[in-house]
Amino acid sequence: MKDNKIWELYQKEINRQQSSHNFIASENYVSDEVLEITGSEFTNKYTEGYPYKRYYNGCENYDELEVYGIELLQQLFGCNFANLQPHSGANANLAVFKAFLSPGDTILGMDLSAGGHLSHGSNANISGKWFDNHFYGVDDNGFLNYDEIEMKAVEVKPKMLIAGASAYPRQIDWQRFRQIADKVGAILLIDMSHYSGLIAAGVYDNPIPYGDVITSTTHKTLRGARGGMILWNNQEFTKKINSAVFPGTQGGPLMNQIAGKIQSFSEANTDEFKKYGQDIIDNAKIMCQVFRENGITIGTDGTDSHIILIHTKETSGEEVANRLESEFNIVVNKNSIPNDPRGVWKTSGIRIGTAAMTTKRGSDVNYFKDIAEVISNVINNL
Repeated sequence: MKDNKIWELYQKEINRQQSSHNFIASENYVSDEVLEITGSEFTNKYTEGYPYKRYYNGCENYDELEVYGIELLQQLFGCNFANLQPHSGANANLAVFKAFLSPGDTILGMDLSAGGHLSHGSNANISGKWFDNHFYGVDDNGFLNYDEIEMKAVEVKPKMLIAGASAYPRQIDWQRFRQIADKVGAILLIDMSHYSGLIAAGVYDNPIPYGDVITSTTHKTLRGARGGMILWNNQEFTKKINSAVFPGTQGGPLMNQIAGKIQSFSEANTDEFKKYGQDIIDNAKIMCQVFRENGITIGTDGTDSHIILIHTKETSGEEVANRLESEFNIVVNKNSIPNDPRGVWKTSGIRIGTAAMTTKRGSDVNYFKDIAEVISNVINNL
C-alpha cells in the first residue's frame, strides 16, 4: 500500500527537478540506470564485511559486484586499492582519520570560510572536536598560496595535511601539496569530492600519484548514486583503512547504493563522459565571460572546474539565492567569500556549478549565457 503523502511529495519533487535550473555545484542528475539499480533488490541484503569474507551467508552476488566496482575504479583513476562502502564523503574522511590518527593529533586543512569542507576540521564537525585543528586559507583574490601553506605546515607540524575543497574553482596543485607533506612528514589526505568526475574525464589533474589516501563523494561531477569512496596505492594501508570503515565507523554497507556507484563508474569509462567533463568546464568558462562583461566580481577571476564563486556586492548571498529561485527558478546556494563580513548565514557570495545542467543541456552555449545574464541582472539590480 502506497502512503499517499510520500508519493505526493515524490511527484512534487519530480516536478521541481524538471522545472528548475539546478546550479548547485554539489548536485547532479543520475542516469536512468543508476536510478533503477539503487531502487532494486540489492537493497534487501546485509553484507557486513568484505568480498569473500562476510558475516552473513548468501552474499556471493554482492562479492562479485563489489570486486567489479573496485576493478572499474582501478581503470578509471589508476589506483591500486579502493573501498566503496562509505555512506558519504564525510564518512570516508572520518574513516581515514580513524585509520591514521589518534584524538589530539594535529591536522592542517583548508578553512571552511575560505572554501574548505566541514569534515576537514571545522569546529561544527566531529573532526573539529577530536583533533588539534589548524587551517590555511586563500589570498584576497581567492587563490591558494602554497608558500604560505608550507610555512603554516612547518609551524604546526601536522600529522595529517588535507588538500581539497568545497568552493575552490581552480586547479589544485596536488604535487605541491605532496612536497609540503613530505617536508613536514605528514600523511597527505586528498579529498577530490568536487572534482572526481572531471578527473575521471581527464580534464582536471589526477591526485592519485600524490596523495597517501584519496577520498571522494560519488554523486557530484562523477554523477553516481549518493555515497563515498576511498582510494589508495600503498598495500600496507589496506587493512587499517578497510577496518576503519567496517567495523570502525560503519555497520552494513548499502549495497543498492554501491550498485548505483558502480553503474556510474562504468558510465564514466566512456568517451561520452570525457566529452561531458570538457563541456562542464567550457560552460563554466562561458558563464564567467558573461559575468565579467556585466561587472560581476568572480572569485579567482575565473574557473578551471565546474565551480564559480560569485561576489554579490551590496546584497547578501542569501537574498540573491532566494530571489533567483523565487523569480527565475534558478537554484544556487549562498556561499562565503574570503574575509566575508556577513558570515556563513547571510554571506557575501553565491556558489554555482555547471555539472547538473550540463547533464541536461550539454554544450548549449546560449542557455548558459542566458542564465549568466539573469544572475548578473539580479545581482546588479538588487
